[in-house]
Amino acid sequence: MADPILIVIAPKDFRDEELAEPKRILEQAGWQTKLASTKPGIARGMFGATAKPELLLEQVQPADYAGLVIVGGAGSPEHLWGNITLHGIARAVAKEGKTVSAICLSPAVLAKAGLLQGRRATVYPSKDAIAALRQGGAILSDKPVEADGQFVTGNGPEAARAFGEAVLARLGKP
Repeated sequence: MADPILIVIAPKDFRDEELAEPKRILEQAGWQTKLASTKPGIARGMFGATAKPELLLEQVQPADYAGLVIVGGAGSPEHLWGNITLHGIARAVAKEGKTVSAICLSPAVLAKAGLLQGRRATVYPSKDAIAALRQGGAILSDKPVEADGQFVTGNGPEAARAFGEAVLARLGKP
């Protein structure tokens, strides 16, 4: 059995469809997913979705996962952007050559982790998110979904399905 895909969400104000769509696409293709966050208990989406993370970021062993998906939403800047543990997980997954992906405001996590230097990436068009990508050396793209090597980024909820499909295309079959 293939290793699962790690999906990371903020404990509050994650973007509902940015979790639901990629998760559905990956699971329909046969991938198992594991949900992680920064705090225990029920996580709440911006529009009322709830999800129960199976583990905290501190419990994640990056080698146990086939890839990483970081969900966006209004909670991402507060809970994920500056999370050193998440930066380390993303770097470790990337170092193993595995798929690393983020959507909406969360590509800023990859930029802050030093993973987007010289890579094409897209992000939700907020001033702070764009600044984070520029500061991280990313080549900004205005495409809804951008794939550069093992990295996949999406620019927001309208791109959730295409983002999930692009992540799946990088991962292949489990």
